[in-house]
Amino acid sequence: MHFRWILSILLLAPAVTEASQNDNAASVTILIAYDSRTGSTESLARAVVEGVESVPGATGVLRKQADVEAAEITHADGILVGSPVHWGNLSAKTKEFLDQVGGALASTGELGVDSTPTNRTAGAFVTGGSVSSGKELARLAILAAFLNFKFVVIGAEDAGGFGTLGAQATTGPSDPGVSEAELEEARRFGVRFATLTKRLRD
Repeated sequence: MHFRWILSILLLAPAVTEASQNDNAASVTILIAYDSRTGSTESLARAVVEGVESVPGATGVLRKQADVEAAEITHADGILVGSPVHWGNLSAKTKEFLDQVGGALASTGELGVDSTPTNRTAGAFVTGGSVSSGKELARLAILAAFLNFKFVVIGAEDAGGFGTLGAQATTGPSDPGVSEAELEEARRFGVRFATLTKRLRD
């Protein structure tokens, strides 16, 4: 009788251990903040959120940049910023939002002398009217700001399996709207971003 009882405990132990590990797995909150004038960047942002939320334990918070509260910035494990390309670079509203991020982090002591990084992640996605309208410059500007904020930057992956600076879409007259292929790239970006953010937080 005692032998059976001990055997039952031994057989259950791995299951209990595995359940405990699953309970302790990192859950992450990812803020997706976008500026959109015509709806194209918003469409890309919504696809990114779909990808984020397909990863177990990841929650996506979708916000227009103007609606983001400081607490949402400081509570986020990762931040993804979406911008339309204006005159070859990021939009003025996106620059204002990045200034807000820096101010929020400085106010909590995460930036400056004797500050401690919290291993947050960041990424960028953009829309532009043509293939070479400044989408690379806009993404680099966003990522450069986050490197100054001591974030870990995560890039995207294109359909061919090569790394990119982040999801993007061309939306001008020669290629109007956001295509399904571009939306799928954004979803994959969300999956990759959430997965790596969770690994970093584990």
